[in-house]
Amino acid sequence: MTAFSIVLLAMIAAFLGMRLYSVLGKRTGHEQEPVLPRRDERAAASPAPVRLDEGEAPAGLPAAGASGTGLVYEPAAEAGLRQLLAADRHFDAGRFMEGAEAAYRMILEAFWAGDRDTLRDLCDDDSYEGFVEAIEARTARGETLDNRLIGIDSAKITAVELSRREARITVRYQADISAVTRDAEGKMIAGSMSDAAQADDLWTFRRQIGSSDPNWLLDEAEAA
Repeated sequence: MTAFSIVLLAMIAAFLGMRLYSVLGKRTGHEQEPVLPRRDERAAASPAPVRLDEGEAPAGLPAAGASGTGLVYEPAAEAGLRQLLAADRHFDAGRFMEGAEAAYRMILEAFWAGDRDTLRDLCDDDSYEGFVEAIEARTARGETLDNRLIGIDSAKITAVELSRREARITVRYQADISAVTRDAEGKMIAGSMSDAAQADDLWTFRRQIGSSDPNWLLDEAEAA
């Protein structure tokens, strides 16, 4: 190979390298942005989570509501949220609330239908065993539930606790539920399909901070 050919090939390689850099070295707008801003970006902003449960939402942020978008919490949860955000830079309160509302619906519907597999995936051991005991007692009586979650009126974070590397978040749900209990013959023995009852529940979810599993498990469920 002549010296001229070697120089020509080197020039072509350099040109292709610059083209690749121009494509791969720039953002195209489709890359996933970090869930939270970097530490220096957070320091420039307000250190406290944005409160959406009082007054109007600030410009550029979704209004508070049952959809779970944005950060919705009660004042008593603010200190705990600060600690959690400092301990887990990947925590996103908006996404947590979306998941918490979805979990509320899925767990209720699984319990009503006696779906143990779904309950096993969404609950810790104690909560799962409590649901199973209630399902077995219901089955022994020959009863079935014909319940419907009409809608979630409100969902707010009421408390956040950190213990060692475990985080626990309590959410208060206010929802409309149509509840009917039927006997073995399908006859309605309690409830009403036309009148929805207002449910007021406190559910606590837990997760190990830094765990590779992003899912939160139901730890406790009780009436408010």
